[in-house]
Amino acid sequence: MEIVTSEFPTRQRLAERTQLRIGVRNTGNRPIPDLAVTISLAGEVGRNSLESFSIRVPDPNLAVPDRPVWILESGFPQLEGANESAGATTANQKTFAFGELPPGETLSAVWDVTPVRAGDWRLTYQVDAGLFGKARAETTDGSVPTGSFAVRISDEPPQTRVDGQGNVVPIPAGGTQPDDTPGTSND
Repeated sequence: MEIVTSEFPTRQRLAERTQLRIGVRNTGNRPIPDLAVTISLAGEVGRNSLESFSIRVPDPNLAVPDRPVWILESGFPQLEGANESAGATTANQKTFAFGELPPGETLSAVWDVTPVRAGDWRLTYQVDAGLFGKARAETTDGSVPTGSFAVRISDEPPQTRVDGQGNVVPIPAGGTQPDDTPGTSND
């Protein structure tokens, strides 16, 4: 197996949607029975969380101690170029299964996420050949296919405004905005 795509912006802002992309090619001569990707945050708080993109806050007063760093958008993950969910959920909320991957084929998955907790984070992933440990995924050097991203999420939200049609739009550098309210002039 070979990881052919591994992309996630290293600088992000609160409330600004972004995408995680992981692409895997089956370089072997047998099908991968059930390609699975497990996503977690590094460190004890990430390992102890029951959900991907989340940390576990050790506060006994919390009914639900898992807190998101990123919110996974509805309908994701998707296969690259698809407009519908890949149906990849499993009993383990950190693992996404994508089904069989024939020899020589590539699968590219996209997770659309929104950062909701500022800070410096390390997001890790591991690719497996199945959910139950019988099929083992390995790279050409015999190692387990893994990767990570060091990400800084800024606590400064993106600068936006609402235009005359009710759409939220970015404010360009410099900060001056045309008045696009219907019935007004920019003169």
